[in-house]
Amino acid sequence: MSKLLKILTIELVIFSGLAVMPTLAQDYDLVILYGRVMDPESKLDAVRNVGVKDGKIVTITKKGIGGKETIDAKGHVVAPGFIDPHVHGIDLSGFTSKVMLRDGVTTQLELEVGVWPVDRYYEEREGKSQANFGATAGHLPIRVQVLDGVDPNGNAFADKSVFPKLAKTGSKYESEYEGPDQQDRIIEMVETGLKQGGLGVGFALGYELGGTSSYEGYRLVELSGKYGQFIALHGRFSSQHPPTSGVLGTQEVLAGVAIHGGGLWVHHYHAQGLAVTPQMTELIEAGRAKGIKVAGAVYPYNFGSTIAAAPYLLPSNYGPAMGRTYKDIIEVPAMKPLTKERYEDLVKNEPGHTVLFYHCTEKTLAEVAIHPGVAIESDAMPFVGDDGNTLPWDAPYESAKGHPRAAGAHAKTLRMVREGKWKMPLMLALDKMSLMVARFLEDNGVPQMKTKGRLQGAPSLLKAIRLLFFNSLPVA
Repeated sequence: MSKLLKILTIELVIFSGLAVMPTLAQDYDLVILYGRVMDPESKLDAVRNVGVKDGKIVTITKKGIGGKETIDAKGHVVAPGFIDPHVHGIDLSGFTSKVMLRDGVTTQLELEVGVWPVDRYYEEREGKSQANFGATAGHLPIRVQVLDGVDPNGNAFADKSVFPKLAKTGSKYESEYEGPDQQDRIIEMVETGLKQGGLGVGFALGYELGGTSSYEGYRLVELSGKYGQFIALHGRFSSQHPPTSGVLGTQEVLAGVAIHGGGLWVHHYHAQGLAVTPQMTELIEAGRAKGIKVAGAVYPYNFGSTIAAAPYLLPSNYGPAMGRTYKDIIEVPAMKPLTKERYEDLVKNEPGHTVLFYHCTEKTLAEVAIHPGVAIESDAMPFVGDDGNTLPWDAPYESAKGHPRAAGAHAKTLRMVREGKWKMPLMLALDKMSLMVARFLEDNGVPQMKTKGRLQGAPSLLKAIRLLFFNSLPVA
């Protein structure tokens, strides 16, 4: 099986169009009736009936149809399943994956940090996942193995045995400059990850602040360009002031992409740009206008989730460069603001402890979220219980502790549009959560995305699309 055919757990079928002979009513496995069908690709926005057979959409029609199973979608919207390019350590048979499915996210991709070893990640999920999955070859977990000698077990960011241990003992991956031999080894391993099925290169540079050289990053970009793939970036700096601004952190990688080709996906850049996020948007748009395959995304919250020892939360940066204080950091699962004393205690004794932290303003978030070229993602982290452990599939909803974005990033976006707080058309909101992501990935080495993020013109398997219905939206 080729590396790209391992990305999703389903076989994709390219359908030759909608001009087919009507199927007998009893031959439909599923019909969805009277819904407001919205397709970001064709811009179809009308009441239609949808017929599904053998896992494929085979008709979208005004005519009455019937089948073995019927869903009455009157008063609901029928749209493509959402594609989330930014999740972390989600157990795809566990609680967090379930609530993401309830949020309409049928494709849950681990792109920013990525994974290592890549083949282990796929093997562990094959035939077990309730959602489509895929990951990049993770530069950060590879640095963990090369510099710290610790097996990241597929995903260092989510494996609680890795980050807390390294932070306590003095991690090298984020603070030690790699020698020439180590750098060659890192690049070689990233290339191996691409050959094993990595969708691109995960480059969480914001967690490698004092370790990874700009030249090492340049070599990663060169490698992704060689394979026609992309860099998934968490920029080096979270700051609104020079010399460590979010703009500079994006420019650092964008320059290499302009030279070597491939693509660049800039994750949650409102958390890096803060007050200069609009300028970062201008930079990304200018690059795209020049033919560079660059895109950016935000999640619909002005606070994020990370570990207590994250470099950008150091008081020397979080205060003057991000304009925040200790009380803007919330401890999980206690869900209480930190004091100076508690922050110092966590960094010393529990550096891998999950925290929430405020970054940009609500005004800045709204401005960037409605921009026509900016996608929506979640940056989902696993929910935990009172004991700090991740939750099983059937855990009570009220037991979950963590950032709400894992369960509600897409629903919140729709609510903000419905309530008029974010001034953009509903079709654009759907595009930001489906087709916009699919097209970037399709253009950068992931051909399966040719049939995702849309309903009409290239129908997908039902498992790939998982039609989404949501309430309280007017029917055209």
